[in-house]
Amino acid sequence: MIHTRRDFLGGAAGAALYSLLPGAAFAQAWPAKPVRFVVPFAPGGSSEIVARSTAGELSKTLGQSVFVDNKPGASGNIAMAEVARADDQHTVILGHIGTLAVNPYMFDKLPYDPNKDFKPVSLLAKVPSLYVVNPNLPVKNLKEFVALAQSKPGKLNYGSAGNGSAGHLAMEYLKMVTNTFLLHIPYKGTGPQLTDLLAGRLDAASVGASAILQHIKAGKLRCIATGSTQRLPQLPDVPTVAEQGYPGFEMTQWYGMLAPASMAQANVDKLAAETQKAVRSQASVERLNQDAAQAIGGTPAQFAQFIAQEQKRWKQVVERAKIKPE
Repeated sequence: MIHTRRDFLGGAAGAALYSLLPGAAFAQAWPAKPVRFVVPFAPGGSSEIVARSTAGELSKTLGQSVFVDNKPGASGNIAMAEVARADDQHTVILGHIGTLAVNPYMFDKLPYDPNKDFKPVSLLAKVPSLYVVNPNLPVKNLKEFVALAQSKPGKLNYGSAGNGSAGHLAMEYLKMVTNTFLLHIPYKGTGPQLTDLLAGRLDAASVGASAILQHIKAGKLRCIATGSTQRLPQLPDVPTVAEQGYPGFEMTQWYGMLAPASMAQANVDKLAAETQKAVRSQASVERLNQDAAQAIGGTPAQFAQFIAQEQKRWKQVVERAKIKPE
């Protein structure tokens, strides 16, 4: 078949016209500017480590920088609501056990719908929850901690990054299985909470391993149990909660990437593919392993299924513990 100049020009014009269509333009050019990766918590916790590790690797492959923007407040609701409305095609957010699986049941009304306002991109990492105490507390393991708490109901306190945070859930979960009563003191983020825990103004806490391993190894905090199903290589001498008399106990934090529902599907698909590669890269795996975090990097469909399972699980915990917002 012989193509004429007119055919060529017509085809070029058609291609140009197609490129002006919204979906096609996003698919061809995305990302056209730096990508903003919103973290709905204050700096200093596991969320910061997971987000920055992922952003660093993504910046190498997307052709644009990916920068982390911390937006704490209202148990993550402020940032989630903001990103839910974002329509610039270059804003994503760090999803979390609290914002996706707890807040829907803790708050009577949310400024966002976790299932309708976002598109799952990828489950990034899981972080074992560690149960720690200030070294001044006269306990060396979970058994001694439970005994002390039961002998002084309401006299011991524990801190968390806020109502509905992973640390709050982890301690409430432990309270239920050990039949203890501890006073909860919520903070606005893991960083402020750790400041008081290290200073001895808090007795105990449950924090993601990433954020506190350095303090445990330095002797500034004492780890009395891990929420993982197996002992951590970084803390081989610390038994799990299950090993210390509570079979089947497991508590891990998890983090994933979400895009606003308005993001073009072609962009989400590209981001998901690159995110999986970024999380599973050798550099990312090694970086996360240093902080006892497990790299995951699943597909959007797998992440969506995981969120649904976690929502079912934590709905029961929230209702039983009567967890309410501050």
